[in-house]
Order: sequence, then structure tokens, then C-alpha cells
Amino acid sequence: MRKTLSFLALAAGVLAAPAAQADITIGFVTSLSGNGSSIGIPYGRGINAAYEYKKTINGETIRLIQLDDGSDPSAATRNARKLVEEEKVDLLIGTATAPSTIAMAAVASELKVPMIAVSPIGKLPETPEQWVISVPQPASLLVKIIADRMKRDGMKNIGYIGFSDAWGDLVYNGAKAAEAAGDIKIQTNERYARTDTSVTAQILKVMAARPDAVLDGGSGTQGALPLLSLAERGFKGNTYGTVALVNPDFVNVGGKAADGIQVSAGPVIVAEQLPDEHFAKKIALDFRAVYQKTHNIPTTDGFSAYSFDAWLIFANAAERALKTAKPGTAEFRTALRDAILSTKELPGVHAIYNFKPGAVTGVDERALVVVRLTGGAWKYTP
Repeated sequence: MRKTLSFLALAAGVLAAPAAQADITIGFVTSLSGNGSSIGIPYGRGINAAYEYKKTINGETIRLIQLDDGSDPSAATRNARKLVEEEKVDLLIGTATAPSTIAMAAVASELKVPMIAVSPIGKLPETPEQWVISVPQPASLLVKIIADRMKRDGMKNIGYIGFSDAWGDLVYNGAKAAEAAGDIKIQTNERYARTDTSVTAQILKVMAARPDAVLDGGSGTQGALPLLSLAERGFKGNTYGTVALVNPDFVNVGGKAADGIQVSAGPVIVAEQLPDEHFAKKIALDFRAVYQKTHNIPTTDGFSAYSFDAWLIFANAAERALKTAKPGTAEFRTALRDAILSTKELPGVHAIYNFKPGAVTGVDERALVVVRLTGGAWKYTP
């Protein structure tokens, strides 16, 4: 078997020349810099661990190329085009923020290359053929599960504050869907930019509505801003969020203000706390072990696990696609796309995946648990 480069150095817009030609080529884009880096770096670490977990498929070696988009949708677009047009990748995986992921998805659809998104994208690009699927639990499901918990906790009137971008829209729309179901009532729709350093004005409006609880539609480090501002003003109600907040930077920045927040998250977050019969326990512990071996640090986030699950979906589909086509060809890309869209009951660390044409996501309620931040650690709260 020919020797292949395990993975190329992560670089901002620069591709290192491969040491040897590999059989299957994967292009991965994440945000190692910019305002999305607090989640983009874990995505990058996750894909490296995934590569170490499975480097070959049916005897075919894999070449993994990684690029930094700087949290910029324009850079994500350029990177995707470079990977497809110059490196002839068989598959795209990426990226860290919803706007940049949507930009990559447009390129994948235009150039007819399958893509596995590791950030939510909401809806598919409007093209005749589907080339993109998304790994994360959709915001609508994330919010439904946490709305169920709000209802169980006796919370009715909810203040919302989130990002003024696609992710903030996705969470807000999920909250409005829960409201339509009669579970909660959304009283505010306050937004802030990922680059903002204060949300005082928005929080004053949220508190003026006198909510029972506040839903945080942010992510990573910046997701801590609303909680810090709420604490400064003596808010005593409950706080809730989504898996986008499960990040060590969020925990460190939020400190005591973040303590007690409940979020809907993939089961990998609390793998060791799961019942032995849970579908995710074994594979999640395997992921943690290979991550530790690869990076010499434990994984403490959910984002790296999305990259790992994307790799599992790719590997499962590639085993079937290799039976009918040769990597590096349009026929293989089509076969790989078709195989991804026919994935059935594939267990990962976040979910059991089932995909079909016309659906961007492939998860159900099995993909989520509720966890509470207690003393700086996430605790399973069945």
C-alpha cells in the first residue's frame, strides 16, 4: 500500500503540497481564526482524531486537506472552490459558523461535490440535485427538547437573545415553533453581533419583559455575554441554551454566571454518565480515547464530535461507493453522494443517522439529552 500524508498543516488559505497521491481526497474547512475560532479549533481537532480512528477504507488510503476560513463566508467560498477545482477532492466537510457553512454548501451544490456540514444550515441550496447533508441536530429539534424541559420546569414566559446572524435566526425560529405548539411564550427577540463586547442594552429589554427564563441563542465564547449581563443585573430566573454553548471557552468566560444553565446536547457530552445500553456510550468513549491519543488532552466540547460523526458517515458511505466507482472521478462523487443519502441507522457519538433525498438532517430525538452546567462541569439530567 502506498504511503500517504496523514493530514496537511492547517493554514489560512494556503494548501501545502501533498507528499504522496492518495486514493480518496477529503477537503475540510474550519475557522482557526476570527470570531468563530472558539468552536472552529475543536472542529479541527475532531477531524484529526477521526482520521487517526480510520485512515483507510477498503484498502484505499485517504488524503485529508485542511484549511482555515478565518470565520469569513467569502474565505469559506474560496477555500471550497480551491479544494474542488485544484485539489479534486471527493468530499467537502465544514465549517465552524452557519454563514460560512451555507456559503460552502452553495459551492458544493454548484460544482456537484458531496458535502457534510458540521454546522447547521437550516435548508438546502435551491438546486436540482441534493449534494449537502448536515450532521448537527437541527435548531428546531434542539429548541424543542429544551422547550420540553422548560415546560417541565414550569417556565412559560421566555426572553430570547441570540446572534444577529443565521444561527440566531435558527434558534429563534425553533423557539417560535415551540411557542406555536403551546409549550412556551417568546416575549423578546433581542440580537447581538458575534463581535460585540457588550449586550447591556439588549438585556435591559429582555429583563423589562419580566421573563420566567431566558433562552441564549449564542455559541462559544460570545454566548456567555448574555449570561454575564443577566447576572450583573441580578436576574434570578432559569437560563437555557443549546449544544452551541458546550465549549470550554464558554464555561471559562461565563464562570458563575453560566452555572446552572441547561442545554440540549448530544449524548457524547456526558458519555461516561450514560446508561450502558445507550447507543452512544461505547462509540463516544472510543472517540474520547482516540482524541486523547491524538492531542494528548481530553475532549471537553461537542463540536469536535460533530467532525468525528461526519467522518463516520463518510466512511460508511465510501465503503458502498467504492463498489461502483473509482475515487477522483465524477462517478465516485455521485456514488458517494447517493450512498450518504441512503445511510440507515448508523450510530455515531451524537446521534443515530438516517438520511434520505430532500432532507438536510438525519437525526431524531434520540440525538439529544439535557445537561446542566454545575460547578464548571456538564451533568446529565434525565
